[in-house]
Amino acid sequence: MIAVTSFAGMRVAVFGLGGSGLATARALIAGEAKVTAWDDSSESLEKAAAEGIPTQDLKDADFSAFAALVLAPGVPLTHPKPHWVVEKAKAAEVEIIGDIELFARERRKISPASPFIAITGTNGKSTTTALIAHMLKAAGRDVQMGGNIGMPILSLDPLTPDRVYVIECSSYQIDLAPTVDPTVAVLLNLTEDHLDRHGTMEHYAEVKERLVQRAGLAVIGVDDNWSASIADRRAASGLPLKRISTKGSVKDGVWAIGQRVVEPFGLAQTVIIDLSQHPVLRGAHNAQNTAAAVAATRGIHIGLDEVRSGIMSFPGLAHRMEPIGKIGSVTIVNDSKATNSDAAGKALSSYPRIHWIAGGKPKTGGIEDLAPFFPRIAKAYLIGEAAEAFAKTLEGKVPYEICQTLDVAVPMAIEEAATEGGGHPSVVLLSPACASFDQYRNFEVRGDAFRALALAVDGVVPFPEVH
Repeated sequence: MIAVTSFAGMRVAVFGLGGSGLATARALIAGEAKVTAWDDSSESLEKAAAEGIPTQDLKDADFSAFAALVLAPGVPLTHPKPHWVVEKAKAAEVEIIGDIELFARERRKISPASPFIAITGTNGKSTTTALIAHMLKAAGRDVQMGGNIGMPILSLDPLTPDRVYVIECSSYQIDLAPTVDPTVAVLLNLTEDHLDRHGTMEHYAEVKERLVQRAGLAVIGVDDNWSASIADRRAASGLPLKRISTKGSVKDGVWAIGQRVVEPFGLAQTVIIDLSQHPVLRGAHNAQNTAAAVAATRGIHIGLDEVRSGIMSFPGLAHRMEPIGKIGSVTIVNDSKATNSDAAGKALSSYPRIHWIAGGKPKTGGIEDLAPFFPRIAKAYLIGEAAEAFAKTLEGKVPYEICQTLDVAVPMAIEEAATEGGGHPSVVLLSPACASFDQYRNFEVRGDAFRALALAVDGVVPFPEVH
């Protein structure tokens, strides 16, 4: 645990007692803050009480007595409307922050030399975070990984100058971290997402930009206009910047040419890695993720041989273009993490012939923008609330079946792919382009269900699981 001492002796309100909220309360108490915690869920309150965390209904609290409100990232800060606890804190002019901000303040106070790499972006941030952490571990560094992936940031091991913190940051977390100042900040890309929580694309981009503003080195993807503008503003400030791209060379950065990741050395160029034979890091999006990981790790002085070795030994992440099994010439791929069309497009672009399982709780825009990949789709198997709308988009362009549930879609897709004439190498791909919440608690549960159903089909040979 990282004890938070910056509020020692002060009263602090904590709202939201899920995993990160409980970790926050523990860390503040360990740092001798006077914590008052609350949650709208009675189950969460019971868990906190069982740990001895002081609880009180914050509706009845005098907020003028608090030095800060520490808010869980899942609690609405601005949109669609501020949560009642936010309104109370603002009325009392109490600062509202989150656990990433607490970490940043504690790092500045206790161990400012601790390397801190923070990663954000609409898509690819989990893979990039895990890849950076893996590369650093393979290079012999003492690494802690957490934040929006894995463990809450304040549950990680205590700060030391030689310990590297690799932290995935969601836009919700950045919105609660006004002074976050990573050693290296990575912004991969920006596409429309989470507008229910940020209101407009402009505000969403502004929140994401905060992560790179105070960073020692900013690593920014420039393949979309929003991120490219952020990179231009960073460059205009004169602060250190590495651009990354999959669309051509960039000045003072790392780029990908197809599956080759390239870094400049003076007037020459060096191919860092060729991903064409990598078992997991396929497609242009993973070339972007890898370019970002190269720029970030090189930014804290990891050697070229160590970088290459770390990339090639990376096993991937579950639910992110994860090969889970094979039947004949057909590979079965779990990409449950693809919860929007942009993420699904990354997977669809990576395979030449696809039996595509898609659908769930739809997001804005549907799948119209995936039309360039329709020729790759042998057949679509549609599930969830989005099935009817997706069918209308595919009508006359892609054969489809409305299956509604995975237990219907998965065996049908595998059987039809395996018996397809001509022995075409193909994939059965779960890449839903939708959230999971109509049928599953989260994308992990959906991906686990897909894996279990696929491996239960006769003749499917499993690949080793990744974690």
